[in-house]
Amino acid sequence: MSILTYIFCLPLLTAGLLVLVPRNYRVIIRAIAILATFISMALAIKMFCHFVPGKDGFQFEQQIPWVDSLGISYHVGVDGLNVGLILMAAIVTFAATLCSWEIQTREKEFYILLLIMGGGILGAFASLDLFFFYFLHEFALVPTFIMIGVWGRGERKNYATFQITLYLSIGALLALLGLIGLYLKSGANTFDIPQMIACVQANPLSPHSQNFIFPLLLFGFGILVSLWPFHSWAPLGYGSAPAPTAMIHAGVIKKFGLYGLIRIALPLMPEAAHSWMHILSWLCLGNILYIGWVAMRQGNLNMLIGNSSVAHMGFIFLGIASLNLIGVTGAVFVMVAHGFLAALTFALSGYIYQKTGTLQMSELGGLCRPLHFIGTAVLMAMLAGCGLPGFANFAGEVSVFFGAWKVFPTVTVLAVWGALMIGAIYMMRAARNVLHGPVPEKYSYMADASLWRKLPYALLLASLFLFGCFPKLLTNQIEPDVNKIVASYQSANMTRMNVEKPVVAASVANRPGAIENQ
Repeated sequence: MSILTYIFCLPLLTAGLLVLVPRNYRVIIRAIAILATFISMALAIKMFCHFVPGKDGFQFEQQIPWVDSLGISYHVGVDGLNVGLILMAAIVTFAATLCSWEIQTREKEFYILLLIMGGGILGAFASLDLFFFYFLHEFALVPTFIMIGVWGRGERKNYATFQITLYLSIGALLALLGLIGLYLKSGANTFDIPQMIACVQANPLSPHSQNFIFPLLLFGFGILVSLWPFHSWAPLGYGSAPAPTAMIHAGVIKKFGLYGLIRIALPLMPEAAHSWMHILSWLCLGNILYIGWVAMRQGNLNMLIGNSSVAHMGFIFLGIASLNLIGVTGAVFVMVAHGFLAALTFALSGYIYQKTGTLQMSELGGLCRPLHFIGTAVLMAMLAGCGLPGFANFAGEVSVFFGAWKVFPTVTVLAVWGALMIGAIYMMRAARNVLHGPVPEKYSYMADASLWRKLPYALLLASLFLFGCFPKLLTNQIEPDVNKIVASYQSANMTRMNVEKPVVAASVANRPGAIENQ
């Protein structure tokens, strides 16, 4: 049995086991959840360390037929595109489980839903079958709505639950229509992604089919990722969610749409991708610039972090739109880096909320004095969000900028300005308001986090430092498989150009007077 099966099934099976544990066994429930996610994380680290970059085909692969008549099978495997995402998702899920000490009511139900979220998205990243790819994402997504409605905070949590449910349901529906269209038009008669890609590359989809299906996937997945202008659900949803829920959704689940575009849409519909990437490059500026300006206006720390998370999605979209090796590699790298960063920032804001009872930055200040470790971690997270060298975000964003410069120089200049100026302003302003200045009297005697509670923050910070100081640990694994997608896109683009040239020449030859001019 593949190690991937153990990685994502262990949290799901543990969720089922917790159903049988009496709810008054609070310590046991928490211990079981932490143990399950720790083992899953350890297996993911082992899988990442044993992954061989550049090896043909998928590794740790397992396939079991399920519904032969429809071509549905249980099929899991990893390559350079998802090996880092699975590692990141397992680490974030473990960290989120550790940070769930803030939940004091209905803990049993909360841990069950949290394990379903983590296990479901791990399975979606590992799946190579379209049916399970989509189903496991939706399985992981549903607990988000419940957790915001039941354990959320703030007066607008019910409105946030309604909005996030509406937006993500519409996005999931559009993506489902696109995936069904791919199944029907590919001619492969299977939901198996590798077989579908091989079939379509041998017999490409017609331009009409591509131009119909690709926008469904682009905007369906885009809504799930908070692509501007379909982003308004994200900041409010994350601001109202309990910290562990925001950690997994913003850090992990939101990467599903980006991964779907790279894994499915780009290799199957290269001609449509060529047509839409220019539009996508300008839409991503809405994330980087407009959402950055919105973040500058926020007085609530969680709303600022939520808008910052949406803004960072613009860099990933820009890397995808470049459709070259360095740009798409950078996009995948940022997906992993932002997963750690988003989880870290929401975990820290959750700690501050539990200690102070507020996230209004005007009511905070000087927290570096009573909270030495937490204050330092907040400052480091803010610097990582600015793209400071030494953190993983810097390596990914620089790669994106180099890749995008070759294709969209104007957009790249604006994106760099947004990253260096707007992002730095709202991050450093937040650090100043929360960490520096006089300490309010009621916060001066707060105790810093204990050793056990420092663990999730230290783990996430160490991950950011590791891939920031040694980016080749990730880029060497990503590049070979990204190169295959870029090469197939360039090959399809050259074929399209060669087909168009004779058509243009024939139209010129048929013009009145063309023969006489010759």
